[in-house]
Amino acid sequence: MEYFISLFILASINVILATSFNLILGYGGLLSVAQPIFFAIGAYCSALIAIYFDIPIFLSIIFASLIAGVFAFGVSLPSLRVSGDYLVVSTLGFQLGTLHIINNIEITGAAGGLSNIPPLISHPYRSLLTLLIVVCFAVLSIWMVRKIMRSAYGRAITALRNDEIAFSSLGRNPIRIKVLIVALSAAMAGFAGGIYSHYYLYITPEQFGIFATATLLTMVVIGGAGTVLGPAFGAIIITTLPEIITFLNLPVSIMAPLQGVIFTGLVLIFIFVKPSGLIGSTRGLDGLEIWKK
Repeated sequence: MEYFISLFILASINVILATSFNLILGYGGLLSVAQPIFFAIGAYCSALIAIYFDIPIFLSIIFASLIAGVFAFGVSLPSLRVSGDYLVVSTLGFQLGTLHIINNIEITGAAGGLSNIPPLISHPYRSLLTLLIVVCFAVLSIWMVRKIMRSAYGRAITALRNDEIAFSSLGRNPIRIKVLIVALSAAMAGFAGGIYSHYYLYITPEQFGIFATATLLTMVVIGGAGTVLGPAFGAIIITTLPEIITFLNLPVSIMAPLQGVIFTGLVLIFIFVKPSGLIGSTRGLDGLEIWKK
């Protein structure tokens, strides 16, 4: 039972992370691949704050979330002046550079990882209580993105994604909108990272690398970019699918590449066969087809 509760907790954390990524990728149309690093910043900062300062765990998670948002705000100012492939390259460089720093400084545990992280909840029913809390925050993140996109600010984000030149001609500042989107998305990812570190109590740099980016992208594409519930469904599917594969009892030499092949295959299938994703409509109003407008 503990195994399934832990799996559902990870799926709920990934729902928050995928929802935050959908805000910039699906709704904002920004091809940034650095989202896992904000997840890492939240995880490491929350853990370090809790270890070295005597403050409540939830408060350390909130502080870490704000740090991730502020960090993203500063980094995105120069990065978002480019777009397309250049934005992918710049955000990838930022991700790899930050991971290199984490991997080589003592305070983060370097390559060996950071341990002795205080738990989010100290209780005999720790996992079950954590699951209830994380599910609530996952639902709250979905609701918050839905409210944002149905507001005047959300309509501005949609207009910017559809035609940046026309948006600028109306006297609006596209950089300002982009920076705010990235900062909010990073804060959500940082919050998810804080919960992650205080539940699993051990984190390493390799958990936030290129494979994490590919996995996160798969969640959003399969579920449906630019939809409210799509990334949540994608996160649940992609989180549970590798666990289902483990029941096949295949050798490790086959299991590891098999997961990569399945993820890549799913992305290609959905890109060419159903770019709107599982939750998207067939009228080209959401999913990857929104970028064609």
